[in-house]
Amino acid sequence: MNDIPVQDRRFTARRQAERLLSGGRPQTVRESLAELAALADGPYPLDEPTDRYGDGIVRTLERRTADLLGKPDAAWFPTGTMAQQAALKTWADTHGPVVAMHPLAHPEVHERRAHQVLSGLRSVPQATGPQQPTAAQLAALDEPFDVLMLELPLRDAGFLLPSWEELSALYDFAADRGLPVHLDGARLWESAPHLGRSLPEICARAGSVYVSCYKSLGGHSGALVAGEEEFVRRIKVWRHRYGGRLWQQWPAVLSALAGLDRELPRLPDYVAHAKVVAAALAGTPGARINPEPPHTHQFQLWLPYPAEQLIEAGHRQAEEQGVSLFGGWWEPGPQPGAAMTEVTVAADALEWSAEDVTEAMTAFLALL
Repeated sequence: MNDIPVQDRRFTARRQAERLLSGGRPQTVRESLAELAALADGPYPLDEPTDRYGDGIVRTLERRTADLLGKPDAAWFPTGTMAQQAALKTWADTHGPVVAMHPLAHPEVHERRAHQVLSGLRSVPQATGPQQPTAAQLAALDEPFDVLMLELPLRDAGFLLPSWEELSALYDFAADRGLPVHLDGARLWESAPHLGRSLPEICARAGSVYVSCYKSLGGHSGALVAGEEEFVRRIKVWRHRYGGRLWQQWPAVLSALAGLDRELPRLPDYVAHAKVVAAALAGTPGARINPEPPHTHQFQLWLPYPAEQLIEAGHRQAEEQGVSLFGGWWEPGPQPGAAMTEVTVAADALEWSAEDVTEAMTAFLALL
């Protein structure tokens, strides 16, 4: 069994497990295709011609997303990396190429700094450490910038959000200086409960808002950027230049529409239950939850064991006990032998009580 590649073993173990705590059950291509075909009976415009270069069902998703975020229009992109670049490049055309973003921001950490290498943009670090920037920190920067980018939530800091008062102060800072604000809202959908405001209220003062179609909605792929009509018209020019004007995109778009119907209404329940799950996990000897309590339905769990050992225990628990608690483990911090996993509380986790989590964690630790 140990000779099987880790990803293949995890896929098989999680598919066979009777109960899952973090994330969803992985699917085969056949299962994904059947799920997509089942949408034929749903309330979607399937009797119109397939989309061509962004019309038809693509426009349906763009208009619906714009309405949900309180913006006049939106543009679909095949990837979030392309969406981010196009949005920042569009702002650079009118305001300048220097973007203030967190050192842990997605373009800096997970996009191979494409905004710098491909788009000729330059970033100014907003703050140090795993925290959201404050208006005071931005005011203290000794280097000017043209665009303010905020990642809500800040994934690599633990899916961390500011308070509504802190976010309002950041908007005030940008407005006072005439700076456009771009929201990296890949996971913005689940941020409303912590901020205590609706999505349109959260986005109202941002010039552009990027959201993902698969990170929380469960779509196959894709992203959207919402904003004023003129901004969206110009961002589509950069979408074309970056190679994002695809001939047909209806499978991904259809899955995103289904995600808006299925997952978006359930996210508040996921966020609320994440606090229950996190509190139960916090009772594990040596465990650390970040942030505590969670700001969204995702959070970090740290344990004082090597990642390899935790991965093996997780595989064994799924294979031998039919319980899969977590996905992957990493050792990203400076402390040797301490590993972290990202916990995602979704539909499967709603069946878990705090007592269930505690009991399963006891069995997990016994395998270490």
